[in-house]
Amino acid sequence: MRMTLAVHPEQYTIHSFSPNAVLPSEVFAQDMYFIGKTQEGLSLVISSEMELDSLEQEPGWCCFEVLGPLGFSMTGILSKVSGTLADEQISIFAISTFDTDYILVKNNRLKSAIAALKKQGYHIIESKDEV
Repeated sequence: MRMTLAVHPEQYTIHSFSPNAVLPSEVFAQDMYFIGKTQEGLSLVISSEMELDSLEQEPGWCCFEVLGPLGFSMTGILSKVSGTLADEQISIFAISTFDTDYILVKNNRLKSAIAALKKQGYHIIESKDEV
């Protein structure tokens, strides 16, 4: 089976907050966001268009979405994608949901990431026109 990844048109910023931070309500109105909370901190991935007062932030991430849904019986998907990108020295920020995986790469590495994934046989959709 040939895996398809879609590149989201927007850029994202990864924010770090204290674990007891209260996020602005505007966060929850966004089309897409990811929140992870541990005892050490709260991480938020959100469109770079939304400016937030976080402890630290890392802007300029582009997002690949593994087109699914992916069943829980499917194994190694994230491992293969991340391995392909690691072979090219491309750092990732990975997020998994119930239905699929998202792999973020820095904007300045997007073209290299697309080329590496295509070389390994992945189908990459780079615009909504291709869906």
